Amino acid sequence: MARPARRPPRPGAGSARRLSDRGEAGRRLAARLLHLKDADPVVYALPRGGLPVAVPVAAALGAPLDLLLVRKIGAPGQPELALGAVVEGEPPQTVVNEDVVEMLDIPADLVSGQAAEQLAELERRRRLWLRGRVPVPPYGRTAILVDDGVATGATVRAALLALGRAGAARRVLAVPVAPPEVAEALRRDCDEAVFLATPSLFGSVGAFYEDFREIEDGEVAALLAGATERGGQEALTGPIRRALPSGRSGA
Repeated sequence: MARPARRPPRPGAGSARRLSDRGEAGRRLAARLLHLKDADPVVYALPRGGLPVAVPVAAALGAPLDLLLVRKIGAPGQPELALGAVVEGEPPQTVVNEDVVEMLDIPADLVSGQAAEQLAELERRRRLWLRGRVPVPPYGRTAILVDDGVATGATVRAALLALGRAGAARRVLAVPVAPPEVAEALRRDCDEAVFLATPSLFGSVGAFYEDFREIEDGEVAALLAGATERGGQEALTGPIRRALPSGRSGA
């Protein structure tokens, strides 16, 4: 009897082993981050896909879990080209890609107007997903940023910069997969970076997962509620609410 044909790998998977789902990615990352358990960590997930990865990381480290909401500011007529990004926080951060803005001769008021629109969307999403929970400030802590994968790195780079401006003592990036050149660039933007794979043949993040379904709004809220139930309120807000010193703008 002939053997059944093996299913070929998805394009772009290269030699990297495919992950079953985001939960497996999180568990494997957590095993690589245990040395940070006593470093006063707080885990920030980039929603939506980063949250199922971040949940086992926060559980393994006994760390508070929060979302870090980021919205890209797209170029007029080219929404996939990032003029910058807005990152929530106290205060919110606007990270501008000066090279692109200058190249396209984008007026400053257009960037600020789009930033205001995206900030309003961030606030709507936080209300929807976090339902009034207090954000966890990164000031003085080890901030671990988690996503389900990186393609271009624009959003992650903006988030890392915002965490630094907000006073994080140490910034750690934990991501299952990224292209090698992007991974190398991101290592320069943080204190430590953990990647499970950086394959040279990179088609898309989803190519490295068996299950890469979209995460719905209800699942985001449920995952956060589950983290609270397992670890008490400290799992989401931390034992002490750390605030920026008086007068610190984070800019």
